[in-house]
Amino acid sequence: MPQTSVVFSSILVPSCSGQVQPGMGERGGGAGGGSGDLIFQDGRLISGSLEALMEHLVPTVDYYPDRTYIFTFLLSSRVFMPPHDLLARVGQICVEQRQQLEAGPEKAKLKSFSAKIVQLLKEWTEAFPYDFQDEKAMAELKAITHRVTQCDEENGTVKKAIAQMTQSLLLSLAARSQLQELREKLRPSAVDKGPILKTKPPAAQKDILGVCCDPLVLAQQLTHIELDRVSSIHPEDLMQIVSHMDSLDNHRCRGDLTKTYSLEAYDNWFNCLSMLVATEVCRVVKKKHRTRMLEFFIDVARECFNIGNFNSMMAIISGMNLSPVARLKKTWSKVKTAKFDVLEHHMDPSSNFCNYRTALQGATQRSQMANSSREKIVIPVFNLFVKDIYFLHKIHTNHLPNGHINFKKFWEISRQIHEFMTWTQVECPFEKDKKIQSYLLTAPIYSEEALFIASFESEGPENHMEKDSWKTLRTTLLNRA
Repeated sequence: MPQTSVVFSSILVPSCSGQVQPGMGERGGGAGGGSGDLIFQDGRLISGSLEALMEHLVPTVDYYPDRTYIFTFLLSSRVFMPPHDLLARVGQICVEQRQQLEAGPEKAKLKSFSAKIVQLLKEWTEAFPYDFQDEKAMAELKAITHRVTQCDEENGTVKKAIAQMTQSLLLSLAARSQLQELREKLRPSAVDKGPILKTKPPAAQKDILGVCCDPLVLAQQLTHIELDRVSSIHPEDLMQIVSHMDSLDNHRCRGDLTKTYSLEAYDNWFNCLSMLVATEVCRVVKKKHRTRMLEFFIDVARECFNIGNFNSMMAIISGMNLSPVARLKKTWSKVKTAKFDVLEHHMDPSSNFCNYRTALQGATQRSQMANSSREKIVIPVFNLFVKDIYFLHKIHTNHLPNGHINFKKFWEISRQIHEFMTWTQVECPFEKDKKIQSYLLTAPIYSEEALFIASFESEGPENHMEKDSWKTLRTTLLNRA
């Protein structure tokens, strides 16, 4: 897929602009005085040294960072250092500020300062709980909270907040661990390509139309599966798209790079759905029924588009464009292709998928104005979303010539990831049909070789190239037998 060109000035939005919010104030001088290394443009933070950005994260008596800055910096900082190192530095800054307060006239404000530190840690543990799977990070968290509680020995308000934060964090980590164990058990079947068949199955064997003949219902069940799978993806998983590309930083962030299965599993789902569509078409014996199968999937893809489920729509179109399906010219000649042409127009790759991006923008606007869950659904084409993050990272450098971190770049990466995460949290409004979902997730999928065999059995080879391919496949099957 073509790379994505991004113009920051035209697509940054207020929600992630980094503008100082009313009542927030600018970051104070801090213990190290590093705030002078922060560069603002029209009130928007655009660059700074890593040290200054870390100091900008830590509250003072008169300052608390904007939540969009907290999310963006915590998300992007892992490109430069592992979370436990950042926690250690946050702890150092807290100690330095505490010492200043204790030695100065503002000692009475120490409790207020401690409460702000706990609030920052609470936001961190809620947004990125899996940063604390690492023992070093958990040790740093305990060290910071221990220092903070020393100023609250009278009424225990801060201690109570820390206890609640810790309990929520442990619950999140336990849930993630259980989910990870379940995924590992299911992992072999997730990448199963299905059997290589020598001949087509009997015509009476169950196919998708025998399970669900309503395109809208199938599109709704696909949406269920999409939202279920995509909900297991977390912001830090998506940030690995950036981390993986920085070979100089990879060795620093090994802890982050071990949990990539959620991304792999979601990508595999797209491929499996494409292959399932091709399998359902190619395995049909009679041309009339193959025609009906193609028209059915066209209708399913159109319903996915109407729902806002672009990922399933693209997977279905990809399946119908696979060579074993696309070569069935006699079958396609009987298909009413007008609706398919419209779908392909929406997914036309020219001008960097301009048509798709226009449709996605429309779905996004509908979602923002929606009053019902049905209108809130936006499931983008995941491969294209990944490509956008990839090329956004590649086109713009992490560091500016003066050594500053190019925070303008990370605002935009954060904005896109935050928007994606908002879409993943929509609750699916459609009633779940376990029978249909079971078929979609467990039906045998032909390998590429088996698809060609079934395709040639349906419509024989038409040219020398196809005849040679068919001959080679038959020879391979005989040798295996």
